[in-house]
Amino acid sequence: MSREDAVEGFLAALAISFGVIFVAELGDKSQLMAMTFATRYRTGIVLAGITIATAVVHLVSVGVGVGLGSALPTGWIALAAGVAFLAFAAWTLRGDSLTEEEKTKAQRGGKSALWAVGGAFFLAELGDKTMLATITLATQHGWFGTWVGSTVGMVAADALAILVGRWLGRSLPERAVRYGAAALFVLFGVWLLVDAVGQLT
Repeated sequence: MSREDAVEGFLAALAISFGVIFVAELGDKSQLMAMTFATRYRTGIVLAGITIATAVVHLVSVGVGVGLGSALPTGWIALAAGVAFLAFAAWTLRGDSLTEEEKTKAQRGGKSALWAVGGAFFLAELGDKTMLATITLATQHGWFGTWVGSTVGMVAADALAILVGRWLGRSLPERAVRYGAAALFVLFGVWLLVDAVGQLT
């Protein structure tokens, strides 16, 4: 692979993973936690904690995705990824909310704000749809671009939630965000399924 191809692949992975994870995070419980933390701690501390936790979780995710990608034929991976994205669309339509325990964790102060925020986000992201989406993306695209794009996409979505929550005093319009995010997941899913059919026939 030439250097130009490598750069092009990195940029493609970066752009796709940024877009998918940014959309997946809208209305997610992690975004709600970010808004709650921002009422208690400085915005910079909250975003630093989110960034550290997200970088670690998504690094694990791309590792799993790359491992799956090297072990399975690309056509079947694309098929599974397409089905997964349709499932993410249904998951997004269902909506998300914080449990009472999660609200308590977000509101309770700790010895270190950075560790409190980072730890809460790390635990919240394990098994969440953004982690699963990152694994799925890593089976299709380069690991480094997917890792950087997914991390930046999630931090950007949470930063947006904090800014909107602070400036306007209310959250993003939940129903519109849910439907828009679900529609984009369907588009990604259909695109992957068409690609899979092309590879398998």
